[in-house]
Amino acid sequence: MAKGKRLLAWFRPPAKTVGAVMTLADHLRELRYRLIVSALAITVGSIASGIWYEQLYLVMMRPYLVAIEMLKQSNPNLTPTTVISGVTAPFMLILQIALVAGLVLSSPIWLYQLWAYISPALMVKEKKYAMAFLGAAIPLFLAGVVVGYYILPQGISVMLALTPSTVPATNLLDVTEFLKLTLQLMVVFGLGFLMPVVVVGANLIGAVSAKQLAKARTYVIFGTFVFGAAATPSTDPFSMLALALPMTLLYLIAEVICQLHDRRKAKAQAQAEVA
Repeated sequence: MAKGKRLLAWFRPPAKTVGAVMTLADHLRELRYRLIVSALAITVGSIASGIWYEQLYLVMMRPYLVAIEMLKQSNPNLTPTTVISGVTAPFMLILQIALVAGLVLSSPIWLYQLWAYISPALMVKEKKYAMAFLGAAIPLFLAGVVVGYYILPQGISVMLALTPSTVPATNLLDVTEFLKLTLQLMVVFGLGFLMPVVVVGANLIGAVSAKQLAKARTYVIFGTFVFGAAATPSTDPFSMLALALPMTLLYLIAEVICQLHDRRKAKAQAQAEVA
């Protein structure tokens, strides 16, 4: 038993003492511990996801199947076909799906490890803001991922409908590339939906005021449409609007929250000066 404890001693994080400053070596040990725990969680999540590979594959391919049904109604002459090219492609496909599912499945664990590593360096007030940031960021990110997933069929049908009808052609869709496109679109939408959290967070720490946000409103709205056009990998106008319009609305909501915060802050300062 004692020998086993000595063997695992390298894995344990450094002991924390109240008010003590961690050395560089302790920081590296802490980082190693958090990374190992996160990697183990992702590995276990990926293995568990690999067991349900067939079900996950159907979930990831659902946008394509829905898009094909839409195309059958609007353009029945098109015959898109999915292909898997390469001897190792099926195995790599399993690994790709299992890894992404494992990342999502284990996200509470590695997000907590990230928070646990950063939190000792934050003050009490900063910890409160950081917790509020994480509390809002996670659901917004997931909401963006869901929106990206559900608008993908429309984007696929729009792009495939551009196939010239004058010459008979078969659309061959590589499954690996399609899954890559699906994941990219979901991540882009998730990150795009995080914009209001960043704006409000910058306002809470005093980096930007509500007046500055109001002055920059026109430029930000224009920028969201440029971002929507450049960031959506499918490059269709429907996906661009599906990303840019919610981002614009979320920015306006964030601006209102910042205005309320600035008014409350100004009122508190005025009362402090009177007292």
